Amino acid sequence: MIISCWMDLVGVAFLCAKTRHKWYRFDHSRSRQQQQHKCTETQTGFQKQTTTQGSFSNMTSSSCCKISPIIPIFVSYLLVLSSSICLVHSSDTGKNLNATNQTTLRPEEELHKLKFIRAHLNKINKPAVKTIQSPDGDIIDCVETHLQPAFDHPKLKGQRPLDPPARPNGHNPSGMITEEFQLWSFSGESCPEGTIPIRRTTEQDVLRATSVGKFGRKKIRRVRRDTNSNGHEHAVGYVTGDQYYGAKASINVWAPRVVNQYEFSLSQMWVISGSFGDDLNTIEAGWQVSPELYGDNYPRFFTYWTTDAYQATGCYNLLCSGFVQTNNRIAIGAAISPTSSYNGGQFDISLLIWKDPKHGNWWLEFGSGVLVGYWPSFLFTHLTDHASMVQFGGEIVNSRPSGFHTSTQMGSGHFAAKDLGKHHISEIYKLLIGIIT
Repeated sequence: MIISCWMDLVGVAFLCAKTRHKWYRFDHSRSRQQQQHKCTETQTGFQKQTTTQGSFSNMTSSSCCKISPIIPIFVSYLLVLSSSICLVHSSDTGKNLNATNQTTLRPEEELHKLKFIRAHLNKINKPAVKTIQSPDGDIIDCVETHLQPAFDHPKLKGQRPLDPPARPNGHNPSGMITEEFQLWSFSGESCPEGTIPIRRTTEQDVLRATSVGKFGRKKIRRVRRDTNSNGHEHAVGYVTGDQYYGAKASINVWAPRVVNQYEFSLSQMWVISGSFGDDLNTIEAGWQVSPELYGDNYPRFFTYWTTDAYQATGCYNLLCSGFVQTNNRIAIGAAISPTSSYNGGQFDISLLIWKDPKHGNWWLEFGSGVLVGYWPSFLFTHLTDHASMVQFGGEIVNSRPSGFHTSTQMGSGHFAAKDLGKHHISEIYKLLIGIIT
């Protein structure tokens, strides 16, 4: 308030002095009468802006018209003083404006980010003919099969899912889901024929990722043949050294503890081809607990694929153009229930991945012969022919936020025991694996 009042006073004095100064400097050739008239006119205007007291007015007019030599010095002092104060005020004002701009830019950036997210959601969340509310909070959309995200791919535009392929020799599936295994279907609701169930992606799902471009993708990391790298810890069994056209596994389902959204725990199988460099091709399926991807700690059925070691291609589930789903009873990315308990009831899921020799696509089967869908052969480079390695096992991420291992669990969180009634162990994969060569 004091600075503001002082600026007002200086401003008035400056205007008056400026008028006198300009007259004194540039109009010095005028007659004294003209000078007196000019000065009187100026001071009359000044008087109207200040006080009506006669003594002060007379004193001001008299001082002005005498043109004392001290006036130029006084005027110069006022000019310098007012200029410096104005500069300080302008500087402070500029800082305030910059701060204001920074403050207003932040909401603008957030608004732009939200618009970008919503545009992406409009791309992957397809129009639904029916919507089902899951007990865990998920929304399941029943989407027509030919409108699913896979058919946004240029090579699939205008097409429809393929008919079921011939099954591998010696494989006699029933094609039935013996019991419901996902929370969303417990109410008895299901998607009609000709549609597929898709877990709806929300703004919060995308916001948990570092960017829209990285949402639904595994983090880029150097892939190695060994079991531990970049905070990723594995316990796997594998086969290699031959040409593989399919594999089957029965995987025990747990609800392991995952301590933060930067970590996950999973159990899956990998069908692999290519070197462990930038050309790595993988097809993956299993269950995972991933707070970052789903926003909770439910174990969820998932799929994944990549053709360049997780760099720019591939995604989880149906979050990009890739996997083509054909089943209307299974929602990829939805929560699995029930789960196993240590020294209690056990629950597992059986998965079969194999290559259709006719079209070259890689199909995914769940349980007793229920086809989930397929990965088109054109997605891949090395897997267009065959797989060179198959892995089965578990993986966690240990972010070490406090410099030591977190309490995130793999599977049951217990070491292998002789009593399989307590929990399945990694060796069980070797008993249940079926390799198709």
